[in-house]
Amino acid sequence: MLAEVVINKNAVAILMGTYNGEKYIAEQLDSLVAQTHGDWRLIISDDGSSDNTLEIVSKYQADWGVDKLEIRQGPKAGFARNFLSMACDPAIKADYYAFCDQDDVWLPEKLQVAINYLDTVDRPEVPHVYCGRTAYVRDDLKPYAYSPEFVFPRTFRNALIQSIAGGNTMVFNQAAKTLLEKTGSVPTPSHDWWLYQIVTGAGGVVYYDMTPYILYRQHADALIGSGTSVWARIDRISMVFQGRFKEFSDQNIACLQTCFEYLTPAAREKVDLFVKMRDASLKDRFRLMEVCGLYRQTWRGTLSLTLAALLKRI
Repeated sequence: MLAEVVINKNAVAILMGTYNGEKYIAEQLDSLVAQTHGDWRLIISDDGSSDNTLEIVSKYQADWGVDKLEIRQGPKAGFARNFLSMACDPAIKADYYAFCDQDDVWLPEKLQVAINYLDTVDRPEVPHVYCGRTAYVRDDLKPYAYSPEFVFPRTFRNALIQSIAGGNTMVFNQAAKTLLEKTGSVPTPSHDWWLYQIVTGAGGVVYYDMTPYILYRQHADALIGSGTSVWARIDRISMVFQGRFKEFSDQNIACLQTCFEYLTPAAREKVDLFVKMRDASLKDRFRLMEVCGLYRQTWRGTLSLTLAALLKRI
């Protein structure tokens, strides 16, 4: 059994999942050192890298010390389960927790801005998540585009059918982590989408920052890209035709149904309506979608949602 990891008051536990990240991970680690908020500890869960990732992070550990950087073995069940293996571990304790990808670069104010928000919440016993936009960059680290500005409310009715922010932007409080510990490492398509769903479903709050503090590197090996190109937008539509969107919904519903005790009555009702809507006749499908109040944050998203409902692939 792993020893309990205790972090001092007002500190952040940074949770980084790694897999064959030798090319970029040093730049990310250096950007953590450059944070204006320096009270943090990094936990790296490596999911079976076959390159030099472990050698690189071990050198940083030797330099920083084991109190600053812990390296553990991941579950080898995909990136989402790797991140959740840390987020659901009650032995990792801090005031706040941040997901961290291996190939980004954090701007120096990234942690401090998130903490400034989380420090202002009136009810810390309520799950709160800070997330936001990102700047898309290539190897030169110069922004060439930005993630969308999502202006509609961050509610469970949106979370059921859309993930609005990358995990690389997410910082959350102890109440949110306790909720993750209770729900466990569920087989969700994505850890960040799951955090959005379970927090809003449990009556928590998700704050979306319009100012980007992450240089989100776009490269061929990235597991999840920006989705801003024409081809990426076409791919989202193709997800509907290929049934991938429906598969994601199947997984999300299954995960939520195992956690009904942590959802509000209103959220449980939305899940039940969503399930009925997916199997209903065409006429009833759109009626139930309206009753359920589902919405996405952009007109393209709304178009793909309508198409998915029309084809019964939602």
